[in-house]
Amino acid sequence: MELFEHDETLRKAPRDPASVPLAERVRPARLEDFVGQQHLLGEGSPLRVFIEKSEIPSMILWGPPGCGKTTIARIAAGQSGSHFFQLNAVSSGVQEVRRVIERAEANRARGKRTLLFIDEIHRFNKSQQDALLHSVEDGVITLIGATTENPSFEVISPLLSRCLVYVLHPLTEQELNMVLDRAIGSDALLKGQTVRLGEKERAALMLLAAGDARVMLNGLESALRLIKPSPGGDRTVTVRAIEEAFQRRQPKYDKGGEEHYNIISAFIKSLRGSDPDAAVYWLARMLEGGEDPKFIARRMIILASEDVGNADPQALVIATSCFTAVDYIGMPEAR
Repeated sequence: MELFEHDETLRKAPRDPASVPLAERVRPARLEDFVGQQHLLGEGSPLRVFIEKSEIPSMILWGPPGCGKTTIARIAAGQSGSHFFQLNAVSSGVQEVRRVIERAEANRARGKRTLLFIDEIHRFNKSQQDALLHSVEDGVITLIGATTENPSFEVISPLLSRCLVYVLHPLTEQELNMVLDRAIGSDALLKGQTVRLGEKERAALMLLAAGDARVMLNGLESALRLIKPSPGGDRTVTVRAIEEAFQRRQPKYDKGGEEHYNIISAFIKSLRGSDPDAAVYWLARMLEGGEDPKFIARRMIILASEDVGNADPQALVIATSCFTAVDYIGMPEAR
C-alpha cells in the first residue's frame, strides 16, 4: 500500500480516464460544485465558514454512503492548503497512523498544516484510535473521520470529545438530478457524446441509487456500456439497461450498526400500532438485509410479553412457538 498516494497538492499521476469510475472522475474539487448537505455547506453554515476561512477543526462526518463525506474532506484540504493524507481503516493500522503523525510533525516544523482523512473510522479498534489522541489534541494533525455508523457507539469517547460531529443526509431526488446533469455535462468522456436520458430512466436511477450519488453515477456508466451507440454516436439510456446494470436494488441495512436498531424499532412499533402492511415491510427489509431471524423472533417474544400481555395470552405461546420453529429449521425456510 502506498500510504502517501494522496499528498499535499492532491495531484495524481496521469491515468487513463476510462479506467477511473465516473463518480471519481466528476468528484467536485470546489465548494461551489458540491451538491447537497445545505445544512452544513449552505451560505453561512458552520462547515462552509470553517472551510472558507481555512480554519478546519477535527471532525467526524457521519452519514450514509455516497453523500459526500470523502469529497468534503478533500475540498477542506485543498481550500486550507494542508498536506492531505488518506487512510482506509479497513487496510490500515497503528503503524500507518504513526507514519502520518511523523510527517505531520515535520510539516508543523515548516509551518505547514496536515489533514488526515480516515475513511470508515468506525473500523479502527480502541488502540488504533488511541494512537490519534495526542496528535489531535495538540493540533499536529487535523482529523476528519468518515463513518456510516453512529460515532457515539463506534468512536472512543476521548477522541469523540476532541472532534465535532456533523451528520450528513442522503441526497434528495432533486440533488441527485443535479449531480447527474453535471456529470453528463462535465465528464471528459461523456460530454463528447450525446447521452439521452428520459424522465422514466432518471426515476429508475434514483430508485435504485437510494440517495447514493456514487451508486447512481457508476450505475449510469455501467448502463451506458451495455448500450450500443446509434450510427451518429448517440446513446439512449433505457430502463432495461439500467436494471441490467444494477441487477437488483440493495437495501441499506447494517445488522451490526445504526440501521439494525432503527429498523427493528420500526418493526416493533408497527406491530404495536396494528399496522400489518408496515410490519411486513420492515420484516422483509431485515430478512433481505441478512438479519438473524432468531433475533427477530426473540423481539417478537418480548413484544408478546410486554405489549400484548394478558390482552391475548396466546400471543406469547405463538411467539415462543415461532422462535422454536425458526431455531430448528433456520433460513430460508424460516421466512
